[in-house]
Amino acid sequence: MPPTVASNRSVLWLLLAVLSLSSVPAWAQAYEGARREEVDAGVHTPVLTKAPELIQFVEAVYPPEAAAAGKAASVEMLVTIDEKGQVSDAQVVTPVGDGFDEAALAAVRQFQFSPAEVDGAPAPIQIQYVYNFVLQPPKVEESAPPPPPPEATLTGQLLARGSRSRVGGATVRCGDDPEAPEALSDEDGRFTLKVVPGTCEVRVVANDFHLFTTKEELAPNETTEVIFYLMPKAPGYETVVRGAREKKEVVRRTLERQELQKVPGSFGDPIRVIQNLPGVARAPAIAGQLIVRGAAPDQTLTFFDGVEVPLLYHLGGGPSVLNAEFIDRVDFYPGGFGSRYGRAIGGAVDVATRKGSSDTLHGSVKVDLLDSGFFLEAPVTEGISIAGAARRSYVDVLLPMVLPEDPQGGTLLVLPRYWDYQVRVDFGAKRGGEPGPGGRHSGYVMAFGSDDLLNVVASGGGRNRDITVDARTLFHRVKGDWTYRHGNFTSVFTPYAGYDLGSFGFGETKLDASIWSLGAREDLALEVLPWLTARGGADVRFEHLVGEGRVPFLGGIQYPAFPGGEPKVELQDIHRVANTFDGALYAELDVKAGPVTVTPGLRATYARIYGQDRFAYDPRLWVRVQPTEKTAFKGSLGLYSQPPEAFNLEPAPLGNPALTHERSFQSSVGVEQQLTDIISVDVTGYYNRRYDLVVSPGDTVRNEDGTLTRYQYSNRGLGRAYGMEVMLRHAVTRDFFGWVAYTLNRSEQRRVGSNDYRLTTWDQTHILTAVASYRLPFGFELGARMRYVTGRPTTPLQHTFDRYDVDRNNFTGTFGPTNSIRFQPFHQLDLRLDKNWIFQSWTLNAYIDVQNVYNASNVEATFYDYRVREQFEVPGIPILPVVGVKGSF
Repeated sequence: MPPTVASNRSVLWLLLAVLSLSSVPAWAQAYEGARREEVDAGVHTPVLTKAPELIQFVEAVYPPEAAAAGKAASVEMLVTIDEKGQVSDAQVVTPVGDGFDEAALAAVRQFQFSPAEVDGAPAPIQIQYVYNFVLQPPKVEESAPPPPPPEATLTGQLLARGSRSRVGGATVRCGDDPEAPEALSDEDGRFTLKVVPGTCEVRVVANDFHLFTTKEELAPNETTEVIFYLMPKAPGYETVVRGAREKKEVVRRTLERQELQKVPGSFGDPIRVIQNLPGVARAPAIAGQLIVRGAAPDQTLTFFDGVEVPLLYHLGGGPSVLNAEFIDRVDFYPGGFGSRYGRAIGGAVDVATRKGSSDTLHGSVKVDLLDSGFFLEAPVTEGISIAGAARRSYVDVLLPMVLPEDPQGGTLLVLPRYWDYQVRVDFGAKRGGEPGPGGRHSGYVMAFGSDDLLNVVASGGGRNRDITVDARTLFHRVKGDWTYRHGNFTSVFTPYAGYDLGSFGFGETKLDASIWSLGAREDLALEVLPWLTARGGADVRFEHLVGEGRVPFLGGIQYPAFPGGEPKVELQDIHRVANTFDGALYAELDVKAGPVTVTPGLRATYARIYGQDRFAYDPRLWVRVQPTEKTAFKGSLGLYSQPPEAFNLEPAPLGNPALTHERSFQSSVGVEQQLTDIISVDVTGYYNRRYDLVVSPGDTVRNEDGTLTRYQYSNRGLGRAYGMEVMLRHAVTRDFFGWVAYTLNRSEQRRVGSNDYRLTTWDQTHILTAVASYRLPFGFELGARMRYVTGRPTTPLQHTFDRYDVDRNNFTGTFGPTNSIRFQPFHQLDLRLDKNWIFQSWTLNAYIDVQNVYNASNVEATFYDYRVREQFEVPGIPILPVVGVKGSF
């Protein structure tokens, strides 16, 4: 019986690595490697738009010894197809021996495919291919061919169980006979299989899904239409496959969606995970600040898709202002970010949102003890999708029910509430369509906003006076994104408009500040040569600020309303209008020479603030040396500038028109080592020198006429921060992820003219965080977070006698050297337990997130009695369990 070969020409494909030249890096900044600019500036997750098709098949030579012995075999291979459709590599997954492996590899390496396309452009891809060697009897010639046997047709769609996502690239066949016909599902999960009528034992094989089996009775000459729901191997994690990102920045820590929603202590909020990374100090409870490498919170900027936003968290330390389902990844730069970013001398955080679903309607609803929200995404038509989310808290309704009663008859009302929303519409080339001769266009429009309101009303009872506090923070943004790609050139244009409102009221004191803003970015990237890539662009912003309110006179002098009456504060009404313009040009080059990559950059800024012109020039440099695939050395240095606040340029005594940019010189060196395929370590040392810092009070200047002018502010502040950051990270696998982060930091400051540095309020010498999450059987997942932080500096109270200020009608304290003592160290354990139930078309997740499991008593702040004789400690949050549920479909 002579041997013949039957080839499995239908393949199970999976997207392994696709990166095309990206736009000027939306994230191409500081230290740890610029991903291709398409991901950075476009905030883009690659989408497979056209699967490869086998167009030239080469039959393998049947091994003679195996044929003589009557052996058959199936050789499973991983085949890499380049952007031209040629096989660039092929490897056997499980060797079968007897010469079959070599024969199959020799044949497959001669295959020719139509190129795969990602986002409409040819791109490399890796597929799983099975070559079947089958011995067949010789054909018997007949005088007349027999009539064709009757056929049955099985057609349908493959969906992921629990989410209804389309499963493309899956193999569908009847039984496990190597000769059985089979079909490959397309990107919409659809397939059509022609088989012999009768009982079909359906087998569906798909990457990252369990084997699906069922039985279907197929009648002759009839079509049976079905929908099969495949069970994911790791339900609850969304697998986003990206190519290896080209490194440039010394430190850029990126967390993907798998790591962002299951970290204990974060209540499933992705952006709060930033607080667990090296270089980030712990902010006081409910403060919600980002304290990065010892810099002040206002010296670190936050962005959504490259557009600056005023805050990350609701009500200080509450949930982030962006729905978790909208977040694709979070890029955190603790320092040394690239020339694309400016207006900050600390760090930067850039949160990338994701586009809406292109297959069908998806969504989620989440309810817990703090708030409720929903997320929806759906395709509108081919090439257009929409996504939206909204959330509203109800703490203001529940909190009054649990506040303790005042035994002396007073009332205390604390009424916090917040809401947020996001809407995004994506458009682009038709899926699978060929790019036009002039290039490819895509983009999106997004609107998002947030509103926080806190009311505190205390009256009556044993209080000395009635207290009313009102604080509100609101912002809205509308942004567009137009991306054009043609060959090695990428352009991303991002216009945006915004409105911010901040208001504060304490008793009779009222302050309101409104900001209307317009801005735009243009990011360009061009791969000039294989060893030379150029990036550049412009970043402009205009702001119209209006400030008004009723505040005490600057001197704070109080006058009795009449003899014997209660002292009253003399108030003044203020109204200020300021216009600011800040425009910058930036450029960077990636120059590669073997294992060495050198990236020089420059950012040039012109600002007109409150009628004052200011200039800043910030050169920056990064060097990366990668002698081996698993080892890399890196270093950077550069200048960074931050403009002064507009209203700080007021004439004396409220401000100082001579204020200039705050400046910092940042430098760092580090090493990355890949210990195993899933475990890596990153060690970075840094030194940051800050100068021309705005401090208060300012200088007192003698004028020509002999009078004195005291300025409220001056650029006489100096600061420095130095230390080391270590991150040992276990990548996301099917059952586990986690990391250990350690920061050694020293943050000091002084004024010009003083020789002694002192600790800043933001100094925390040792910061140790360990995070881990493990997937258990039966849909459970358990996570833990342990933190230890050196206590924050504070100033000791040294009361020797009462000090009474008659003019201000209050007591003042006697204190020791500034920040000469510390609070007690902070330590806390948080646990999170999740349980998933996967139904046919939706998934239910219930969780309990417990903060401070062993109820540690940590000091968060202090206050004094009204005579400033005694100091009282304010404890942190005790053990706090938060229970919630989330349904997704």
